[in-house]
Amino acid sequence: MPKVSKKQHNIDAVVIGGVGFNPDDYDFRTIKVNTPYGTVKVKTGNIAHRSRILELALIQRHANNDTSSGAEHLPPHKLNYRAYVWAVRSLGANRVIATNSVGTMGSHPRGSFLVADDFIDLTRSRVNTFYDDRTVHVDMTKPYCPEISDSLLNSLENNQMEPFKGVYVCTEGPRFETAAEIRMLGTFGDVVGMTGLPEVVLARELGLCYASLCIITNQACGLAGNKLTADEVVEMLEMKKETLRTILLDAIISLPAHSNCGCKDAIKGATI
Repeated sequence: MPKVSKKQHNIDAVVIGGVGFNPDDYDFRTIKVNTPYGTVKVKTGNIAHRSRILELALIQRHANNDTSSGAEHLPPHKLNYRAYVWAVRSLGANRVIATNSVGTMGSHPRGSFLVADDFIDLTRSRVNTFYDDRTVHVDMTKPYCPEISDSLLNSLENNQMEPFKGVYVCTEGPRFETAAEIRMLGTFGDVVGMTGLPEVVLARELGLCYASLCIITNQACGLAGNKLTADEVVEMLEMKKETLRTILLDAIISLPAHSNCGCKDAIKGATI
């Protein structure tokens, strides 16, 4: 694994966003972070929230493209996960909140939020580790930072929203799942998406505090009885944009100045 070069920016948190997430909504400056895996565009700046000034960094998954393809929106199986997770550490940040649009395989209402507390990885073609040069068995007993996750759950409750938590199932995409697949996945998972993995694993390997706030945009394929479209996903994300912003910022300002979790020690004793 290459050596991480850290730059100190005093960033309170990094938000990694997916579909419907537009850093241009914020009056931030754009910087380019060079990593061993490619260049990542990051928006950084200050946000005033409830008498606090937060310094945030925002990374847009699907638009972070330094390849020659020219694609404005990269599909989930082609994202450069290693580059933008590495960029977080290069900025000197250690707290990450990912936003993920998901379909529910249960009874969660559309437009509600769920904090992931575990995952099942059904991806196939994605590079899922930084450690190609040696064997590192990173611990996944608690894959998501309990400190940030609790802050998100409290933020939801304080904003009069049901604080759902559950298992995130990540599929390869870019197609939606079949109804038969959803019936199977629903026996061991709560929500299904395409971007949560290997992101959480890579963050864990770097000792980052990482949590996932899932926006439930639709019922998973086959549950609603009608065709599932990308348009309805984007429409729901647009409707919930301001709510999402409030939940994130409330969670961030409630975090202690220094992490008290064990995320930074995830790879201690993991190398053979």
